[in-house]
Amino acid sequence: MLFIDKCPQRVNFPSMDLDDLFPKGVTDPLAAVKRQDLDPLSVEELEARIASLESEIARTKSKIDAAVNHRASAESLFKR
Repeated sequence: MLFIDKCPQRVNFPSMDLDDLFPKGVTDPLAAVKRQDLDPLSVEELEARIASLESEIARTKSKIDAAVNHRASAESLFKR
């Protein structure tokens, strides 16, 4: 039987964790927004960005309100 590892340079390395080979999932979208370079954007593009971010803030607040109301409804249902 011939072993490749008898060569001067090792070829057969111990098993590598697959997490080391592939990226760690999706990056945090908020971190990506914070890292974006704003210098090349025009005033109109910056205003559109602000409008989009404000819209996302409103959507997030709406989700929070819905979650709070859902929880309050569930608690009142089970207190009876």
